[in-house]
Amino acid sequence: MEAELVALATTGATTLVQQMATEGWATVRRRMAAFLARRRGAGDAAALEGELDDSRADLVAAQEEGDRDGVAGVTAAWRLRLRRLLSEDPAAAAELRALLDEVAPEQDRGTVWEVHNTISGGTQHAPVIQAGFVSGAPTFPAPPAGPLSG
Repeated sequence: MEAELVALATTGATTLVQQMATEGWATVRRRMAAFLARRRGAGDAAALEGELDDSRADLVAAQEEGDRDGVAGVTAAWRLRLRRLLSEDPAAAAELRALLDEVAPEQDRGTVWEVHNTISGGTQHAPVIQAGFVSGAPTFPAPPAGPLSG
């Protein structure tokens, strides 16, 4: 599967799960169910809305319990489903992109961050940050005098 379609499936799943927690969920649910129903063998829109509502219930329960794995699981399940759909029907990509642009247009979907770090020169006695983008200057407490025992 092309990297672009994998990225689209990931973005689609992330956006879908984010939208589950918004007031506009009913509209997003209806639009996503209709999109899925138009795909080969995906089922009818009413049944798909039910699946989406079940996912939302799982998400809300996980968020209320502070269960990060549960939240990640909901996202992973939809990412896998969208990857399969796009793998079987690459023409669906344009429709999914349009849907995502409508439900969450302010998100930047074109940026892919890739970070490569090399730390050399022996033992480091200060914080090391790995980031694609840092806004502002991070501050750290003063390091202890000398190397840490351990």
